[in-house]
Amino acid sequence: MRIIFIRHGDPDYQNDTLTEKGSREAKLLSERVAKWNNITQFYCSPLGRAQKTASYSLEKTGREAITYEWLKEFSYFIDDPVTGRHGVPWDFMPEYWTQIPQMYEKEGWKKADIYRSNPELLPAYEEVCEGLDNLLASYGYKRHHNYYLTVPKETEACDITGNNQDTIVIFCHLGITCMMMSHLLGISPTLLLHGFYLAPTSVTILASEERMNGSAYFRAQVMGDVTHLIQGGEPISAAGYFTDVFQG
Repeated sequence: MRIIFIRHGDPDYQNDTLTEKGSREAKLLSERVAKWNNITQFYCSPLGRAQKTASYSLEKTGREAITYEWLKEFSYFIDDPVTGRHGVPWDFMPEYWTQIPQMYEKEGWKKADIYRSNPELLPAYEEVCEGLDNLLASYGYKRHHNYYLTVPKETEACDITGNNQDTIVIFCHLGITCMMMSHLLGISPTLLLHGFYLAPTSVTILASEERMNGSAYFRAQVMGDVTHLIQGGEPISAAGYFTDVFQG
């Protein structure tokens, strides 16, 4: 099985939509998505910037997306202890978060004071994990500790080995993608949020490795790919990045 996460295009956060550049990015993305064969289902965040981004690909492919509330951006605000910023629970200064050993731990990050300062944050993370697991269960993947048990499917979606060949595409956001990947890979989301950049309309692909019958683990093939922008001559947006973006 494959999971393809797509971040929305260059954002107009104030109006929860795309900038003109973001629309250009989403149109180039749609040309790429239209070439993907056998997409099982599209899913989307309820927020306008993700819906707008998805609309170009859905129109191009003649498909519809299922919208889930739990796919919205992970905007459970905190007060940054260094800058005083009241906003999303990442973008911390390195001299702050790197000095907290819990931030590097799969479960320990949940005990960090900064994340506990918003009582809605940790329950929301669990809701996201549950939502993702329920979605995967509908495709025959049942969460078991830190990996998934597979249920054999005698359908056209299986290859000759019996492995599920379903591919789902999820249009959403940088933060929520990192939260879902932290659950799939068993990594602290702090490391993903601060160590990786997912540019607007970037494509992140994970696939289930099923080397033993009955079990699966999701592994990233690519993260933050923007080939469609480079080939289309559209500069890569720096929205959510704090340095110059390499345009090659």
